[in-house]
Amino acid sequence: MSEVPNLAEISEDYHNWTLEDIEDAMIPQHAREKGGRDTIFAWLAKYQVAKSSGQDAINGTVGSLLEDDGNLAVNPVVSSTLREQADLELSAYAPLPGLPHFRTLVPELAFGDGLPVMLHHGIHLESISTPGGTGALYLSARNLLKPGTTLLLRDRHWGPYQTIIKECGLEVATWPLMPSSGDGQIDVEALDGVLNQLVQEQNQVLAWLNDPAHNPTGMSLTSESRMLVLERFASIAEKNPSKGITLFVDGAYAAYAKNHHGWGDTLALFSSEVMWPPNLLLCYGFSASKSHTLYGQRCGALIMIHPNKEFLERMLEVMLHTGRGTWSGAARLPQATVHSIHSDVDKYVDWLHERDRLQQMLETRRDIFNSRCVKENVPILPSHDGYFAFLPHENPEPIAEAASTRGLYVVPLKGGIRIGLCSIPTSQVDRAAGILADAWRTNC
Repeated sequence: MSEVPNLAEISEDYHNWTLEDIEDAMIPQHAREKGGRDTIFAWLAKYQVAKSSGQDAINGTVGSLLEDDGNLAVNPVVSSTLREQADLELSAYAPLPGLPHFRTLVPELAFGDGLPVMLHHGIHLESISTPGGTGALYLSARNLLKPGTTLLLRDRHWGPYQTIIKECGLEVATWPLMPSSGDGQIDVEALDGVLNQLVQEQNQVLAWLNDPAHNPTGMSLTSESRMLVLERFASIAEKNPSKGITLFVDGAYAAYAKNHHGWGDTLALFSSEVMWPPNLLLCYGFSASKSHTLYGQRCGALIMIHPNKEFLERMLEVMLHTGRGTWSGAARLPQATVHSIHSDVDKYVDWLHERDRLQQMLETRRDIFNSRCVKENVPILPSHDGYFAFLPHENPEPIAEAASTRGLYVVPLKGGIRIGLCSIPTSQVDRAAGILADAWRTNC
């Protein structure tokens, strides 16, 4: 038998170990590169400290919709329907792809009247349930690009996109949110340029496009802009038949856009007028977080769209493999809840009325904010729908700090300030815009 070591002596030897020494021993290099505190939650914490200390503070940091009294906006039809679910729905696993009736429902919720037109023109769809819209993004990044290659984003985007991309071992390229000059929403030359560069460097191209109600700006593409984007991706696919091209539309905020089913309308037109290249895949990320106020239930889906049904069935196998090895299966309860609402006319009508009320509250806040910014000559980016507005600036931190001393808490991000209209009470929106204007003028 080997001699038992003297633990006291060993402990003495370790007294001089630093944190770096421990990390060297315990954490592989790829994991040691991870870190950093989430900027959004850091500024939320600043707001909470200020509020608790008695400051008349305005919370423009949150990414959830709050009522005017500051409480989380929860659709009561959803919460009551969730509590009504049978024990089976509460406790059982869902099938790995998701509940069949939920998977059938999701494309209807995403595309509306455009869906039957797409089907009529021979376009097929396959969906898989995911833990929120983030799960759908992860599936695409993990399976549609080779590790070490590059994913395409617009140059203003939701910060956690970068976290997902890094976790998947990918790099990032960007194209402009807007043209630097001229009319329109799409910088066609820049988009074509980066697509051509990527297609020369790698065998697959994947782009994420958050629309409508873009986070962090609130911008929504017009029907002409949506079609233009589709045409550019179809064109690069047609010119490079040996390369795989995927456009992923992240529709997380679509329920609070004026045109909820804009992408369904555009895809219907696209499928009826354009020859669909076989090497072009379209994906749509559905999230029930905002539309059904089910943030914490983590309910979403990846919808894949292509003219070849067998190819989609194969893609489903690939995505299921990743889901099984990452989160096992998505939660059954929220899937059952969403289906219950949309299969009962009375529940659906009540859900719709409440959803419309929340959307109107957001529109009122946005109208007040935009009007005050115009009056103050504050150069916010075009903001049409959803939760946010955005003030571009190369050095946003001093503006956010100046605003906080006056009582407004917003989020400084790379390239500007995100203003969470979703969390600012309607009665405080005009004041918030005025504070932002003062802070911007003193730091512009």
